[in-house]
Amino acid sequence: MPITPATAANSSSSGTADAILLELVDEDGATIGTAEKLAAHQPPGRLHRAFSVFLFDERGRLLLQQRALGKYHSPGVWSNTCCGHPYPGESPFAAAARRTFEELGVSPSLLAEAGTVRYNHPDPASGLVEQEYNHLFVGLVQAAARPDPAEVAGTVFVSPAELAERHARDTFSAWFMTVLDAARPAVRELTGPSAGW
Repeated sequence: MPITPATAANSSSSGTADAILLELVDEDGATIGTAEKLAAHQPPGRLHRAFSVFLFDERGRLLLQQRALGKYHSPGVWSNTCCGHPYPGESPFAAAARRTFEELGVSPSLLAEAGTVRYNHPDPASGLVEQEYNHLFVGLVQAAARPDPAEVAGTVFVSPAELAERHARDTFSAWFMTVLDAARPAVRELTGPSAGW
């Protein structure tokens, strides 16, 4: 992983990970402090900065990921291409590009901002709370994904119809439909009317 001021501040000199800190924000998205990642997700949840990425192939199909079974939060569920949290001081755009590569082994050939959405989604299975100010990104991917098995159990490209079938059948993350609906205007602009989003 490239060393940036944000990543250097979140790694110890021995290469072992310190506690992961998130940026706490107010209702307008202004940074007001930091909190340890797990603590920020304990009920009732503390509002923090996050990002969600939606990548599409040349046919306008969305790349979904199934979260690894070993993850402490929402393991095994399907969700958007990539989501996560910027390090304190790291831009959401840089964090989105970084985590997409770390989780899926691909770099988007295009990545664009698609607005923000604020939500509060408790996760019934884990008891954790997603209280997030989420920065949305849409983009294109041309290379085959090479997922990190510690992060991702599986991937699949889906059309809108295939997504509807899968969503009715499989378990998705609590935040998935909220972030997808918020990103839809940018998704439609990116993929064009024929893709059906």
